[in-house]
Amino acid sequence: MFRKVLVANRGEIAMRILNACRELGVRTVAVYSEADRNALHVRFADEAICIGPPRAADSYLNVPAVISAAEIADVEAIHPGYGLLSENANFAEVCRASNIKFIGPPPEITRLMGEKEKARQAMKKAKVPILPGSDGVLMTAEEALERGQKVGYPVILKAKAGGGGRGMRIVREPEDLPNLFHAAFTEAANAFGNGELYMEKFIENPRHIEFQVLADEHGNVASLFERECSIQRRHQKLIEEAPSLQVTPKLREELGRMLCHCMREIGYQNAGTVEFLMDAKHQLYFIEMNTRIQVEHPVTEAVTGVDIVKAQLRIASGEKLDAILPPKLEMRGHSIECRINAEHPQKFTPSAGQITAFNVPGGNGVRVDTAQYAEGVIPPYYDSLIAKLITHGVDRAEAIAKMERALGQFIVQGIETSISLHQAIFQDADFRAGEFDTGFMERFLAAQAERAEAEKQPA
Repeated sequence: MFRKVLVANRGEIAMRILNACRELGVRTVAVYSEADRNALHVRFADEAICIGPPRAADSYLNVPAVISAAEIADVEAIHPGYGLLSENANFAEVCRASNIKFIGPPPEITRLMGEKEKARQAMKKAKVPILPGSDGVLMTAEEALERGQKVGYPVILKAKAGGGGRGMRIVREPEDLPNLFHAAFTEAANAFGNGELYMEKFIENPRHIEFQVLADEHGNVASLFERECSIQRRHQKLIEEAPSLQVTPKLREELGRMLCHCMREIGYQNAGTVEFLMDAKHQLYFIEMNTRIQVEHPVTEAVTGVDIVKAQLRIASGEKLDAILPPKLEMRGHSIECRINAEHPQKFTPSAGQITAFNVPGGNGVRVDTAQYAEGVIPPYYDSLIAKLITHGVDRAEAIAKMERALGQFIVQGIETSISLHQAIFQDADFRAGEFDTGFMERFLAAQAERAEAEKQPA
């Protein structure tokens, strides 16, 4: 095991990694921006180094500053968490050149999975189902029109180097394609420095399902089953759960076996998540792979008993999976996670500022991952996530009951939060029945707006 690890992140995931390291007896080094000088990850790390001004581009995304901190602190490894530098293949290469272990896959694999069309082809080769679409990038709108005719409308244009919903456009009619193609290209070029696009068949209101995998550096791979992530707004996940009500034991086993084969074939290492869309016939289609720890990993930890962050550290230090995982992986009960964000629950506008009161729920089957506290400050420079609230029950009904109780006991004052939005979602009959898809939030918010408008009308 490593002697000392630098955590190249902030917020709750930085605290999560620090906790795993502490339990494994590994010393830690936190890096922080000037805006995070009083953050908990700075307080609880063994060492802390300021790497720049508040803007992420000047601090957390500043590769020379992060590497300099790692060299000054004489660390053996860097854990990137999620977001920021976690899927930056160039950063992983710099770590390798600096003789610092990057806790994640090799840069070549990160780059392969980051280029969406190459990732599609790798999955197709392993017989993992993929959506019909273009065979490569589309160079012009005219080429996209020709391909769209073959695939059949509606189609979706996606950025080759994209993520987070940027560089994506749904095209329902051929005449709309040229303008949407140019809009997607421009957005992708501005966001990623690469405007190349590819095309997929668009599935109306699918379910979003992802599989967690772990792979060691000796060719061993394991599937830790699936998570349901269909409750999302503008491609940003709000609620996740495990297992999915729509994945049968047979499908879970078959797809897990395919993914393990694929990960061995491409030489994958460490933790990763393979994401799928499910159509009305319960057919899954690969869309992308995230080569890092996911925000929603705690629901998988709850139902499998596997500490995924500790597994990442142990894999990166050279251990084999059979020494890390239980002899037989199986799911126990049901788990749900709510992302508690610093934003207005109806307008979804960010709400930076100082927290004046902070109380987190507890009790059997309730977990809170956070880096916030009373009198803590939510800076305006970073992601709005305050905390992740996770519950675990013997079944989905118990997990929901625990979540409703926990949401009622979660107090954050001084800023706006999404707590009341989550409470309203958990009262929705369709959500409680498991009858939802990626279009749920659009319908839910429209219904809420209609009710609010009706309440304004005089009796």
